[in-house]
Amino acid sequence: MSNEQKSVDISSRKVIVLRDVQDAVTAGVTRLVVAANSVVTPSARDFIQQRGIALVECGSAPVAAAAAPVALPGHKPVNASLFTSAEAEAVKKEICDVGKKLWLRQFVDGNGGNISYRIGPNEILCTPTLCSKYDLTPDLICMVDLEGNQIAGSRPRTSEILLHLEIYKAVPEAKSVVHCHPPHATAYAITGKVPPNNIIPEFEVFVGKVAISPYKTPGTVEFAQTVIPYVKQHNTVLLANHGIVCWADTVMHAEWYAEVLETYCWTLMLASQLGTPISYISEQHSDDLLAIKKKLGLPDARFDPNRMQECQLADVETASSIALDPTPCDGYRNPGRSADSDLDTLVKSVTDAVMGALGAK
Repeated sequence: MSNEQKSVDISSRKVIVLRDVQDAVTAGVTRLVVAANSVVTPSARDFIQQRGIALVECGSAPVAAAAAPVALPGHKPVNASLFTSAEAEAVKKEICDVGKKLWLRQFVDGNGGNISYRIGPNEILCTPTLCSKYDLTPDLICMVDLEGNQIAGSRPRTSEILLHLEIYKAVPEAKSVVHCHPPHATAYAITGKVPPNNIIPEFEVFVGKVAISPYKTPGTVEFAQTVIPYVKQHNTVLLANHGIVCWADTVMHAEWYAEVLETYCWTLMLASQLGTPISYISEQHSDDLLAIKKKLGLPDARFDPNRMQECQLADVETASSIALDPTPCDGYRNPGRSADSDLDTLVKSVTDAVMGALGAK
């Protein structure tokens, strides 16, 4: 290697890790010569993109790390030019506007929360790490691929982008994802409970049955994968001991679902303080709301005919409560509880109530 050339040949390595490129930068290198079939780890790729290091395949001309289209060895090609397109500029502004709404409504604090938008088949715009959502500006927005590798942006991407990417992979119609920590909805998430249904029409149409995913350390692959069983039938998921995540066709709509859920949870808590039983929407009117929801193309676990009866019975079980244990129709079951034991508990509860009523007569 020569400092004058500022280039180093690491084509003998099959896997290029972060330490390899860090050592190169320390030595003043600006070009890396790699083998055509070598694999660059995500952390190494992020570092390469952020430092503007050029990659050169053996026998080829230099390839700028941020050029478009770009395909690092072992990765799908990406269209980096999307980052500066007219659509991207509009979306960047929308992400910033939504970030301010989240902060002003106290759905995020510090540098919490993150927002993303799928602008191409393998290209995702997202918020940077360690930045208050109130302070977002378009020039801070990043772009990554579906594996989490950073393609463009002056700041490192959010550490929780993997959560968003799992949703995009599982739900083709998802165009935007918003993750935040609204206090009343998060209160449900930290108690392992979900709000009941058939109380407020707007909630039934835009959100409906809420799922809760099990806890894993935020930012990890394991955490991201916890939502996979739920996001096809739910556009809003409670994240145990953490917050919520919502997906939609636009950034603004994903934020709307966060607002609807938070206001609903808050309203239920206020109603519980009045000392009067909550009034529920009738089954007929509930069916009308579900028909509206289906026409709008919004997902709901209750559209599955095999789960409909079980979902309805679950709400009957504790009809006077503002919080329910997650039911099987939400794709989640409490550890140690089987479907049979849940049904036995339900049957016993209903039987005891009926017998009690008859005895009173």
